[in-house]
Amino acid sequence: MTVLEMMERSGMKNTTLTVAFIKDAIHLMQSQVDVHTATWKTDIADGTREYPFPANMIRLKSVSIKDTTDSKYKRIRRLTHSPVVSEDTDPE
Repeated sequence: MTVLEMMERSGMKNTTLTVAFIKDAIHLMQSQVDVHTATWKTDIADGTREYPFPANMIRLKSVSIKDTTDSKYKRIRRLTHSPVVSEDTDPE
C-alpha cells in the first residue's frame, strides 16, 4: 500500500503528517517486539516453594509445569487477584 492510498483511505490531506504517522506506527511496532527471549528450565522439588531466577532476566513471560501423566507442559495462569501477603516481623 502506498502513502497516497493510505491518505485516500484515511481522508488525510497532509503528506508530511501521514508519513510521520506511518513512521510512528512502525516505531511502535518495533518497540513491542521481544528482542531476546530465552527458555529456562529447572527441576521442582517437594517442599520447595521458591526458586531462583537467572540474574540477567528482565521479564517473565510465562510459567509451565510438565505433567508427568501425559508428558505435556501445562501453562500456569496468572492470578486474577492480588495474592494475600502477610508481613513477617519475626526474623526467625
